[in-house]
Amino acid sequence: MNFTAHGLKNMILNREIKVEEVVKLYLDRIDSLDCKVDAYLYVSSEEALKRAKELDKKLVSNEKKGGLFGIPISIKDNISVAGMQNTCASKMLKGYISPYDASVIERIKQEDGIILGKLNMDEFAMGSSTETSYFKTTKNPWNLEMVPGGSSGGSAASLAADEALLSLGTDTGGSVRQPAALCGVVGLKPTYGRISRYGSVAFGSTLDQIGPMAKNVEDCALLTENIAGLDNKDFTTADVKVSEYTNILTDDIRGKKIGIPKEYFGEGLNSDVKKCVEKAIDVFRQNGVKIEYCALPLSTYSLAAYYIIGCAEASSNLARFDGIRYGYRSKDYADAIDIYTKSRSEGFGDEVKKRIMLGTYVLSKGYYDEYYKKALKARNLIKREFVDIMKKFDAIICPTTTDTAFKIGEKQKDNISMYLSDLYIVPSNVTGVPSISIPCGMVNGLPVGMQITSNYFREDLLFNLAYSFEQSTNWHNLKPNI
Repeated sequence: MNFTAHGLKNMILNREIKVEEVVKLYLDRIDSLDCKVDAYLYVSSEEALKRAKELDKKLVSNEKKGGLFGIPISIKDNISVAGMQNTCASKMLKGYISPYDASVIERIKQEDGIILGKLNMDEFAMGSSTETSYFKTTKNPWNLEMVPGGSSGGSAASLAADEALLSLGTDTGGSVRQPAALCGVVGLKPTYGRISRYGSVAFGSTLDQIGPMAKNVEDCALLTENIAGLDNKDFTTADVKVSEYTNILTDDIRGKKIGIPKEYFGEGLNSDVKKCVEKAIDVFRQNGVKIEYCALPLSTYSLAAYYIIGCAEASSNLARFDGIRYGYRSKDYADAIDIYTKSRSEGFGDEVKKRIMLGTYVLSKGYYDEYYKKALKARNLIKREFVDIMKKFDAIICPTTTDTAFKIGEKQKDNISMYLSDLYIVPSNVTGVPSISIPCGMVNGLPVGMQITSNYFREDLLFNLAYSFEQSTNWHNLKPNI
C-alpha cells in the first residue's frame, strides 16, 4: 500500500475511496502480516469498522469533516483508549480496560481519525528494544531478527510494516525517536508541554511526552497539529499557539543556521552511521543552510542525569501499582503488606524492578543530596547550555542513535551498552526542547536516523528543515520487503 495520511484524507474527501474500504485494507494487512512483526497487542477490528461506517455516512452529510478524517492510527499501549486494554506491556496490568480516553485520543476522535488498536512496547516504557514486554517481542520489519527499538517499538514497527498510517508513542528518554530511526520512519519528541500527557501512564513525569510518528514529515506534522495544544486536564501543557504546520511547510530553508555538536560525532558512533549523517548534512548545505561546528560539553552528562531523575520519578509513579486498588494481585499472601510485596515482585518485570529500586535508593536519606539533587542541578546547567546554543543556531543536527538496529537478545544482559545507545536523544528530554528523527540512509540493509533539535515550541522549524531534506532525498520512500 502506497498511501500517505494527507493523500488518503484527500482521496476520502473526494470520494475516491470509502473509509470502510481503507479500514478493511489495513485490518487485512495486520491479519496477514502481524504474526511476523508482532507490533500489535490488541486489534480493535469491530470498533474500527463501526467507526468507518459512521464516517462514510458523515462524508455525504453537511457536517464538518475532521483534520484526520478516515486515517488509520495505531496507539502505544500506555495511552488510554476507553473500552480498550491499557497494559503498558506488563503482567501488572494484564486485562486492564481503560474507562476513559486520554486527551490526545479525544482529539483524534474529534478529528475523525480511526484507531486500529494498541501496540507492544517495553514494559512501562522502560527499555530500548521492546524486549522487556511481558507479552511478546516485536520484530524490526527491515530484518525480523533485529529489534525495532524502544520503548515505542510497536509504534515504529506498525508504520514500517504498513500496518497503520499514523501512530502515537511516548518519549521519556528517546522512546519515539530511537525506534523511528531503527525502523526508518519519522518520530517527533515535542517540546515539553506542547502535547497533553493526560491519560498516558506516567513513567518520568518531568520527562514524558506523547510523540507523533508517521512515514513522512508532512504526515507527522498533520498528526501533531491535530493533537497539540493547551489542555485543562494537564497543568503542564503550555498556552502557546499551535500552528497549522501542514499549511506552512516549505522546502525553502535558505539562510538558516545549523550547528553540528562535536560531542555527538565522537567515540562510540558507528563509522557508517556517521558517514550517512555527514552526507545528510551536505544536503542541507546544498539547500542553502549555513553549517557550523559547535560544542555542547555539558550535554554529555544528560544520560547520567536522566537515569537518576527518571528512576526517581518512576519509583514514585509506580508506587500506585500495589495489588490492592487495581492491577495484578498475588494469590498467595498472609496480610496487606504481603499482598503489596508479592504483587509487585510478581507483577513487574526485571527492568522495571531495577529502576524502581534505583529510584528509591537515590531518593533515600543520605543519598538524596548526593545523587538526586546533583542530577537536578546538572539538568539546569544542561538546559542553560541548550538555551545559549539556540541563540546562535536555528537548530542542531546529530545522529539519532549510535548504531543501526541490533539482534534480538544481543544486548539484554548488556545494560550499559543498551543505555549508551540513547546518548544523543536523552538531552532533549532532560532539557524539554523538541527533536525530530528522520531517515537519512541505510547501512547493511538497516535504516539510519538523523535527529534535528530546535528551540522550545519551534516544531514548525523542525518540520520545515526535515521536510526540506525529505524533498531532496528518497530515504522516506524506501520500504522493507517482509
